[in-house]
Amino acid sequence: MNGSAKTRERGLAPAWPALDRPLRVVLLATPDAEPLDVAGPHEVFSLACRKLREIGQDRGRGYVVDVCTIGRSRFIKGESGLSFLATRSYRSVRGPIDTLLVTGGMHPWQPKGQEAVLQWLRAWAPKVRRIGSICTGAFVLAAAGLLDGRRATTHWYFCQQLAHDYPNVAVDPEPIFVRDGNMFTSAGVTAGMDMALALVEQDFGSDVAVRIARSYVMFLRRPGGQSQFSTPLSFLASSDSMLSKLQVWILENLHQRPSIDTLAARANMSPRNFSRVFARQFNMTPGEYLTRLRVEAARKSLEETGDGVASIASRTGFRSAETMRRAFLRILEVNPNDYRSRFRGDGRINR
Repeated sequence: MNGSAKTRERGLAPAWPALDRPLRVVLLATPDAEPLDVAGPHEVFSLACRKLREIGQDRGRGYVVDVCTIGRSRFIKGESGLSFLATRSYRSVRGPIDTLLVTGGMHPWQPKGQEAVLQWLRAWAPKVRRIGSICTGAFVLAAAGLLDGRRATTHWYFCQQLAHDYPNVAVDPEPIFVRDGNMFTSAGVTAGMDMALALVEQDFGSDVAVRIARSYVMFLRRPGGQSQFSTPLSFLASSDSMLSKLQVWILENLHQRPSIDTLAARANMSPRNFSRVFARQFNMTPGEYLTRLRVEAARKSLEETGDGVASIASRTGFRSAETMRRAFLRILEVNPNDYRSRFRGDGRINR
């Protein structure tokens, strides 16, 4: 069975619509949704209509964007104090929805006493072509059970909490957005715009997407695996002080290529017990953690220095430039030279 058939079998992928009329996008905002998480994707979808007209391909196509609220009031106040007014409450939504995106705020949404919203989402999920979330909106979809068995992401700061609160969700803290079938989830802030741009490209092609990206000075495609955070920062919140101290030691000694046995000895554990405790704390093996730290350190060097790839590989603990290249391709989906050419500030490339 192919991927699309599997998705249809799960009840979340109606037939592809005829793109001869505007597609309705509903941005469903939590009461404390961050304005940029709503306004960013809204602007990307709205600009698509203008760009289609510019190239003479509108023919009634484009998007109609509807901002709805989960709360009792249409008034939404972000954490920073900037406020906006939603079009309507979710209760008054009528007519077909093509794409439904839940946008969150700076705190994970609490499902207690919100069963009506969850039932509404469960009822709409089989009817929409695409569904997804921006930032902590993933907590709303997870509470409705719509992320069970799926790969998903959210803002890096809340990834561990999402994985803890909803163990049936395969939380991936790395990418800026994740697609699983017709489910799209993104990190916070500008990642929502990246995801919206990808949806526009899916609907209307790269020409329209390129024009939007140029207008907003965006990447058409940031590398799919571009990390939304620093690996040391994202996992430093361990409650185990011993492991926290070990993290610091690892960061200072990456160039020594510490083995699992060495790390276990520093933690006063057997290698087997250490691996088990580490995996429980960080949702990855010690070996994977070391690799990600090395990639993080190498990224920083590629962005900030003109040193050659072989030299960077050596001092960040990779056995060779080829080993580093394979790690970059697996984790960031881009090789070191291409990464440097895209993200180094002065534009110089030292191969």
